Amino acid sequence: MKKIDILRSNMAFNIIGVIVFLLAVFGTIVSTLGFMSFTDAIKKEYSGSTYHMADTATTLINGDRIDKYLAGTWRNEYQRTSEYLDAYCRKMSVSLVYVIKVDTSDYGRFVSVFNAIDNTVDNTEYTKWELGYERNATNEEYSRKYKALYDQEAAYETVYRTNPSDGSHPHITTMVPVKDSAGEVTAILCMQRPIRELKEARRPYLITVVISTILLSFLAGLFVVFFIERQVISPVRRVADEAVRFARENTRGEALGEISRYKEIAELAYSIDTMEADMVNYIENLTEVTAEKERIGTELTLARAIQENSLPNNFPAFPDRPEFDIYATMTPAREVGGDFYNFFLVDDDHLAMVIGDVSGKGVPAALFMMVTNILLRDKTLTGGTPAEILTFVNESINERNKAEMFVTLWLGILEIPTGRLTASNAGHEDAVICRKNGRFELNKTKHGLVCGVMPGIRYRDYEIQLEKGDKIFVYTDGVPEATDSDNHMFTLDRMIEALNRYRDADPQGILAGVHREVNEFVGDAPQFDDLTMMCIELK
Repeated sequence: MKKIDILRSNMAFNIIGVIVFLLAVFGTIVSTLGFMSFTDAIKKEYSGSTYHMADTATTLINGDRIDKYLAGTWRNEYQRTSEYLDAYCRKMSVSLVYVIKVDTSDYGRFVSVFNAIDNTVDNTEYTKWELGYERNATNEEYSRKYKALYDQEAAYETVYRTNPSDGSHPHITTMVPVKDSAGEVTAILCMQRPIRELKEARRPYLITVVISTILLSFLAGLFVVFFIERQVISPVRRVADEAVRFARENTRGEALGEISRYKEIAELAYSIDTMEADMVNYIENLTEVTAEKERIGTELTLARAIQENSLPNNFPAFPDRPEFDIYATMTPAREVGGDFYNFFLVDDDHLAMVIGDVSGKGVPAALFMMVTNILLRDKTLTGGTPAEILTFVNESINERNKAEMFVTLWLGILEIPTGRLTASNAGHEDAVICRKNGRFELNKTKHGLVCGVMPGIRYRDYEIQLEKGDKIFVYTDGVPEATDSDNHMFTLDRMIEALNRYRDADPQGILAGVHREVNEFVGDAPQFDDLTMMCIELK
């Protein structure tokens, strides 16, 4: 009992227990969803491939002659077509390929036109239907699908039988319309294909996922407690506190030094120390140096270099990842700016993208920007949805935001293999999307409150499904609000028009084109606000 009481009072033990339990619950949910997704993926693969096989088979059939075949004429052509379908059935390793003419009065009966069988594929015992054989539709599901095909409401229909009640093996039946030369549906070609691999693949998959989830949950719990807090959260918190303090007081504090073994955090701490030292020295020597403008320029150039180096600026950013192409630019209105962007791989399958706009301009905004960027990146790498990450950033900023600054943020995490983009918006501009062979259009969504204004805000996720060739463009308000010498704004409509003029270019070409049109519109007028853009294309 004493040992149990000791363990209960041990904070590390309790933290590990809670985290492992929560991760196990999460893992169970993920395993279930993964199992369902795995099954759906196999079904979709079967459905798509079987549709293409069935659609190819329709090219063997003359849709203008269906009624003549049933009337007993054109026998030679009918026999050739029947032989072609028999050969195609064997070649494609499918159980059945049959063509039926459906009674369109109620879609409850049909007449057999062609019937090809290969019982060796799945050890079945199907009997071949003769020409003109009549029977009722199997059930209402088939009748609905027949009607949808005859009304040309669908390119094809699919019926799954994973646990057939008639004693047959699991199979998929894909139905495609047979059309005449006028484009009217005269019959339906049905192809039945075994899906035994679905049942055989699911059990080992589920066992592997469950075991992996249990082990990973336990290891992740230990990792979070003993490692993440010490090497990531605490160092980032120190950097954030120092950056906010410096933005407020503009005085040099205690050097952060080597606060983490991670290169990014260590370099960030070094950059903050360097920036503080350089800027404090500049302030202290301002009254003692006659060439103050030169020194200001030098210091701000250093600050700009640090700011630029804190953002990814080497392109192509991921030369070994042909699945997507991404490009971004940030043009500050002053030497340093409050806008920022960032993108990085969370893991091999997820790409995080963020763009933000800090209130104010100049060095304080740049410092606040760097803090926000740090918080976003490190929280994203530790896990969570975009809404959860923005909630964490908002709370972290509000804890020590005596400068009363705030930032608008758009954060998206792209699941690269599927093209699913999960995003959340904290008072930022709406993204603009261009579908393949389409035009750029504004994707309007509900916004959360900007980060840094009020604690306790909970943000919401929304999803965008991107397909091959789709592009998404995000930006700060410096683009549509760019102002010419007559105080006229560039406007959102002009920006979308510019995007559509360059929609066929790659992301770099799109951004270059928009930037060029903004410059032409503004002319000699001074730049009023930071101008930041980012574009990604799913390859």
